[in-house]
Amino acid sequence: MHTRVEPLAGGTLLQAVAERADLSTAVRGAAVLFATVATIASAQVSIPLPFTPVPFTLQPMVVLLAGAALGSRLGLTSQLCYLALGLAGLPVFAASPALPQGVARLLGPTGGYLMSYPLAAFVAGYLAERGFDRRYLSSVLAMAAGLILVFACGVSWLAFGVPHAGVSVAIATGLVPFLPADIFKIFVAATVLPAAWRFLR
Repeated sequence: MHTRVEPLAGGTLLQAVAERADLSTAVRGAAVLFATVATIASAQVSIPLPFTPVPFTLQPMVVLLAGAALGSRLGLTSQLCYLALGLAGLPVFAASPALPQGVARLLGPTGGYLMSYPLAAFVAGYLAERGFDRRYLSSVLAMAAGLILVFACGVSWLAFGVPHAGVSVAIATGLVPFLPADIFKIFVAATVLPAAWRFLR
């Protein structure tokens, strides 16, 4: 007789799917790889802006979704894999005529944003493990917490790691132009996981 398995009371969407389908560790690894590839793909959707070295990309939304879906440890791992590929010199970072690929990208003006991705994915995943991804408003809060971390690291790096920048310039070029679009992306992304939970149930 078939017994219906309920999703985990706590835990992430990936854990609930894995429990139902009896997925192996290899499939969990494949999920991490998929999140890494999705981050790479989202980096290629970039729009350079003339007044800032920071391009507009879809990466923050993908990073936060990956963290919330995979959980804190696997979400963090997916972004560490992304950075490792970039450090190895593979063209995984957003295309830029001025900023090189490889280690130099992490030391450049966008380095703070990139280095924040593992932490942002961890935070979003940590909150998702505690049920924040089950409802729309709490999902928005989980995504917002991760986004705040991305901007805090990115703007701080611009302000103190880039010569002749300063706090006011960093805010004007690294926060203000991106905030409206990224807030909108959060509101859109926050619909995905609650909808997936409803489908799973």
